[in-house]
Amino acid sequence: MSLAVIQMVSQDDVLANLAQARQLLSQAAAQGARLAVLPENFAAMGRRDLAAIGRAEALGQGPILPWLRQTARDLGLWLVAGTLPLPPEGQPEAKPNACSLLIDDQGQTAARYDKLHLFDVDVSDSHGRYRESDDYAFGQQVVVADTPVGRLGLSVCYDLRFPELYSLLRNAGAELISMPAAFTAVTGAAHWQVLTRARAIETQCYLLASAQGGSHPRGRQTFGHSAIIDPWGQVLAELPDGPGVLVAKRDSAEQSAIRQRMPVAQHQRFFAAAEPRLPVQHQSDNESKP
Repeated sequence: MSLAVIQMVSQDDVLANLAQARQLLSQAAAQGARLAVLPENFAAMGRRDLAAIGRAEALGQGPILPWLRQTARDLGLWLVAGTLPLPPEGQPEAKPNACSLLIDDQGQTAARYDKLHLFDVDVSDSHGRYRESDDYAFGQQVVVADTPVGRLGLSVCYDLRFPELYSLLRNAGAELISMPAAFTAVTGAAHWQVLTRARAIETQCYLLASAQGGSHPRGRQTFGHSAIIDPWGQVLAELPDGPGVLVAKRDSAEQSAIRQRMPVAQHQRFFAAAEPRLPVQHQSDNESKP
């Protein structure tokens, strides 16, 4: 089963970003990928009107959701749609979440994950101050879902710094974990590679780390280094910067062997507890929603 990670350098032009994403996803499909992960903010990077974008999508008036459904159908791909601003279902006027959708190869929504940890941080770069909670509401659920390439746990960017989430995903049966991201150049250089490998090793999961990698509006610089990492922590494929496609195969037999030889899930004596307690959403492939 082949897995793909897409790296982009998204700008503030939604239609141009979607055109580039389509081209890259077509390359992934041509290389045999069954599931592909797009980066955080793949459709819009640096926009100030996130609430308006999310409201239009929720009301069926935006371009992103129809594009995702059509692209998944055309290419026969399951897509992890990085993140896009989307309000809670049935509440188009509400503050949007940084939402990562799992779209199946028939264009149906198989799962929705709203980013739990929002990046409210000061960084020593030209941007300086990041406050995602100004634009987004906090997610409230841990999400795992069945896919043709294995059971997928969903996460986004800043989540990477919170290992308790990944323990919950592993305990919920995750075999793969998606990690769309837009790490800053400063924090990425310091921590991205060690954290992505650590999360793969700790959970004994394939980590699909899909990043933004380059220069964006208003001087923002992202680190790139998208990667596919196996359950032993080996980097199977990596892209330093610029747009591109990574493809690697999942070896389920080897993953099972790693977990049998080193059964850390059975040996753990401390269990992650969220406060307030967060529900885990188990989305099976026969529960897809339109």
